[in-house]
Amino acid sequence: MPSKKVTDLRALKAYAHPLRIRIDRALNAVRTATVTQLAEMVDEPVALVSYHLHKLVEYGYIEEAAPQGRDGRERWWQPAADVFAMRWKDFSDGPEGVAAYIGAGHQVIQARMQSLLQYVGQQAAWPPEWASSTFSNGRLLKLTHEELQEMSEEAAEFCDRWAARSREAQESSDGGDREHVELQMYGYPFKP
Repeated sequence: MPSKKVTDLRALKAYAHPLRIRIDRALNAVRTATVTQLAEMVDEPVALVSYHLHKLVEYGYIEEAAPQGRDGRERWWQPAADVFAMRWKDFSDGPEGVAAYIGAGHQVIQARMQSLLQYVGQQAAWPPEWASSTFSNGRLLKLTHEELQEMSEEAAEFCDRWAARSREAQESSDGGDREHVELQMYGYPFKP
């Protein structure tokens, strides 16, 4: 499944809702689900999840999947892309775009950090082989913007390689001891 660029301001604003981000993250983890299954995953009422799911469909983040059930009466949904790229340069030409980009960024990072903090709180409950194989790695570097761009491209290649490996393993049903793993990487300038 390819990645898609988000360049439409309305689409960015539509995504920047905390529940829509949670629905999108849940669906990306399981790859296909019904609205009822998604409601259980995000612990919200089916009607509320259905409303927000249809907003995600309207703006192309989610699409209908082939029926998974025996009778085909339930509607199944899937992500429309593996990654939706939202870039500063596509929204930085006016105050409304900047505000929407910043708002969406806050919501996405908040959802990611919530997931990470939840794992840290539950790490002791995982089997030792899983708890000891997790990693957290940070560096404080001094780079040019060209070097940061190069690092960004290398990080994207790294993520793409591991995403492809994960997809291939799932499609082949290799039976390995697999769990959902979230990989987060950030590279940004700051003033100490």
